[in-house]
Amino acid sequence: MEDAAAALRKFAQAQQVLFDEQKAGDLDSRIDAENFPGAFGVMAEQVNALVASFIDENLHIIDVIGDYGRGDLSRDVNRMPGKKAEAIKSVDAVKASLLAVNSEIKTLVDAAVAGDFSKRGDASRFDFVYRELVERLDQLMATSQNGLTEVGTLLSAVADGDLTRRIEVQLPGQFGQLAGDANRTVEGLAQIVGNIRQTSDGISAASGEIAAGNSDLSMRTEQQAASLEETASSMEELTSTVKQNADNARQANQLAQGAAGVAAQGGEVVQQVVATMSAIEASSKKIADIISVIDGIAFQTNILALNAAVEAARAGEQGRGFAVVAGEVRALAQRSAGAAKEIKQLIEESVGKVTDGSALVRQAGNTMGEIVSSVQRVTDIIADISAASQEQSSGIEQVNQAITQMDEGTQQNAALVEQASASAESMRQQATQLVEAVSAFRTAAAAAAPARAVATPAAPRAAAAPPAAAPVRRQSTTARKTGAAAAPAPTPLRSRAPATAGSGGDQHWQEF
Repeated sequence: MEDAAAALRKFAQAQQVLFDEQKAGDLDSRIDAENFPGAFGVMAEQVNALVASFIDENLHIIDVIGDYGRGDLSRDVNRMPGKKAEAIKSVDAVKASLLAVNSEIKTLVDAAVAGDFSKRGDASRFDFVYRELVERLDQLMATSQNGLTEVGTLLSAVADGDLTRRIEVQLPGQFGQLAGDANRTVEGLAQIVGNIRQTSDGISAASGEIAAGNSDLSMRTEQQAASLEETASSMEELTSTVKQNADNARQANQLAQGAAGVAAQGGEVVQQVVATMSAIEASSKKIADIISVIDGIAFQTNILALNAAVEAARAGEQGRGFAVVAGEVRALAQRSAGAAKEIKQLIEESVGKVTDGSALVRQAGNTMGEIVSSVQRVTDIIADISAASQEQSSGIEQVNQAITQMDEGTQQNAALVEQASASAESMRQQATQLVEAVSAFRTAAAAAAPARAVATPAAPRAAAAPPAAAPVRRQSTTARKTGAAAAPAPTPLRSRAPATAGSGGDQHWQEF
């Protein structure tokens, strides 16, 4: 008995530990059945199985409810027997309420997306928060419907030409701002229409005056075109003359360059001759120096022969043979001295002539250098004249082109003036049509003031003369040479077709 009581107490303690741990949140806690033998072990396993089943069922319900919280209503809670079915019914009721609320929200959202804000939800089907949610959605639909209805009514009135209509209802939030913006838009449109009414008469009168002024301008433009045509003809003749002068200057430049080249070659040849004469002069001086040395040697030899003869005379009979030899040497030295003297005189005469020739050649070289410099300066001057002539030719050509373009522009201006006159008349007619079109709108100022008659445009200052024939276009010389086509005439300004007198208000509004 004591063992059974001890085992029972131990089992009770294990159950208490399991209860405490489960209560503390340790859902994995179980009774260790191996610590209990026999029936107590079986009881421990059954208790563990019961706890595991209870925990699994609760976790399943929590998982399904979590899906409901995330918006996934596709799952159902597993069916359970007995009293557990009551909990399942509660979860099913939550799902049904969520599906019903979602259906109401979807119905309202689909209607709003389709532009139908008259749809309302059935708040009586729900209680508490769900009922308040559906009622709030109904209020949202009603507010949107009221705001859009007011704005739509205002826009419909504007489309019908009624600019006196305003949104008088106080709308909340963005709808209030939209209503204010719409009212300001209509007010601004009414002011624009009023201003158009006030200025259309002035436009009509001004267009008549513009037409008269364009007629006068057309006459003056034709006169200017004739003057430019004469100027262009004179410029063409001047251009031809300047081009011919430029060609002559270019040919003179080429001839001067050729002469400068020939003069430069002559200068080089003279320089070579000067160098050759200088070399000959130097060689002659060297030969004269050599002859002087030979003359000195002959003089010394003569002195030595004379001394030898004196010494032979002193020797008497014994020196007779030596005296004969000394006499022969002296005679030879005298002849050599005479020949050297003659050669020296000839060389000195040649050196003098070579010196004179070198001086003349140097003078000729200097003169040729001056000639080359002068020819080069003349060539440079002619080159400058040729370059200036080319620049003048280019400048005259550009001036000629500019005058030709001015002539063409004046011709085009004459055509444009005629088009502007026609456009001014068309603008006057359209101003009258604009007054008629604006009269389709009703404004507060127009309702307070009597209707004004459309003002008749003021007569032009002077009767416009019939348009003169367009002046004959003169083709320039360049165009005749190249065969280039004349510049195309300007495209006439596009004039709008006048509206018919019987056009309705919708047509006026669309045109406006």
